Parts: sequence; C-alpha cells; structure tokens
Amino acid sequence: MGPILGWTVATLITWFALSGVKIDREYQRGVIFRLGRVKGVMGPGLYWIVPFMDQKALIDVRTKTVSIEPQETVTADSVTIKVSAVLYYRILEPSRAVNKVENYQMAVYQIALTTLRNVVGQNILDDVLQNRDKINIKVQEIVDEITEPWGIVIERVEMKDVEIPTAMQRAMAKEAEAIREKRARIIKAAAEQESSLKLAEASKSIMQNPAALELRRLQMLTEIGAENNTTTILMMPSEFMDLARRFSQPPTASAVPLQPLAPPLTPIEIPIAPPLDQQEPV
Repeated sequence: MGPILGWTVATLITWFALSGVKIDREYQRGVIFRLGRVKGVMGPGLYWIVPFMDQKALIDVRTKTVSIEPQETVTADSVTIKVSAVLYYRILEPSRAVNKVENYQMAVYQIALTTLRNVVGQNILDDVLQNRDKINIKVQEIVDEITEPWGIVIERVEMKDVEIPTAMQRAMAKEAEAIREKRARIIKAAAEQESSLKLAEASKSIMQNPAALELRRLQMLTEIGAENNTTTILMMPSEFMDLARRFSQPPTASAVPLQPLAPPLTPIEIPIAPPLDQQEPV
C-alpha cells in the first residue's frame, strides 16, 4: 500500500502544480481573483496561479473597432440625415475594465452611439459635411472622458458616411450651380473690364502713331490667311475708299458740273369747290 499511496500523492501534487500553470499571449492579460478579491493582473507569458482558489478573467488589450450603424439624427438647421461612424479603443487597465463596468464592449458602443447623435445635432448641415474633423475630435473627447474610469482610452473616431435626403441633394446642387454661375459672371466682367483698359491704352498708342493701325491690319490679314479661308474681307481706310470712288467714276468732257435740265417745279395752290349742300343759291 505504501508505494501505491506514494505514487497517488505524487500524481496529485503534479496535477495540482500543472493545473495552476497559465500561458497568455503578448496581447492578452489575466485579471486574477483570489477567493473573489482582485489579486492583480498577470501576463503575458508563463505564470502560475493557485488552483481552486484563483480565477482568471482573460482580457484582450489590442485595439478594438466599434462600427456605429447608420442612425437618423436632426441637425441644428432641422435637416434629417443618417450618420454612420467607426470608433477605435484600447484597454489600458484590464482590472478596471472588468470591475468598473459589466460589459465594456457594449458600454463603449452605446456611449459612442448617443454621443455621435448629440454632437451632430448641435451642428448645421454644412458643418457636418465640411468640418468632419471637428466633429470627430469632439466625439472622441466626450467618449474618452466617460470611458477613462473604466481603464479604456479612445484612440480615434471617424465618420464613415452621411446620407442626405434626395430633395436636399437637389437643393444643394442648385445652390452650388448658382454659386458657380455667379463666379463665372464675376470673372467674365473682370475680364471685360481689363480688356477695355487694354483697348483704351492701345487706342491712345495708335492715335499717337497712325502707322501702327496699318501694321495691325497687315497682321490681321496674315492671321486670316493662315486659316485657309475662301473669302477674305479687307478693311481699308476712308482715304483709300475716297480715291477708289473717284477713279471708278467715268471721265467727263469738262470739269464744269452739270446743270439741271429744267428748273425745279414750284408748287401751285388749286382751290377745291365745297360740296353741293354747302353752296349758296345763285
């Protein structure tokens, strides 16, 4: 009985010692409870706990992702939109994450959901579309302040998508089109003003040197001829037109101007008889 008892005791001791051996990975931590009280945080690697007395709660300390589903919210300018976002958080103190909150994953999700809705509701639609970074930072600060007692840090919050009603999309498109048309008209008016100033300067230069007008005319003819046009309109000065009109007239026998064949007619006043009913009896 002696050897058998000794072998049994050795087996029990070995099993007791081996049952308390725990191995955690690099990204895992073990919160140890001894008889219901927190003893500490163990890991990573190999460590030993007291069997039947110690209990371990395994915590993953890697960065986790929380996807916030699309939810309807009303902006400050009374526009109903759907907003979706993603949140990244990490556990810094595993002991607090286990003891301070029942389910830290669900708690982080719910607080991020409500905070995003509240922050978006405090901004107008233009700020939600154009200043997403400010909204992300605001949500991150609020959620991080709430989760700090739980030993959880919020690393980043990003808005994924903003769904706008179709009617509002059409109104925004019309507004953008009107703004672009306004810019186009302003640019065109500025260009016309600038060109008028340049033309005024050019006209002053041509008045001081009339030969510049002839050079400009020849340059214009060169540009027209380069386009292989079949019809070319040539603009000539008025002096050239007077000379051409003078040479196109037929030669006369004398330089004396022709006299009219008959004197001009003089208008004659002819009396008109009154109607018969208005005539006096003879």
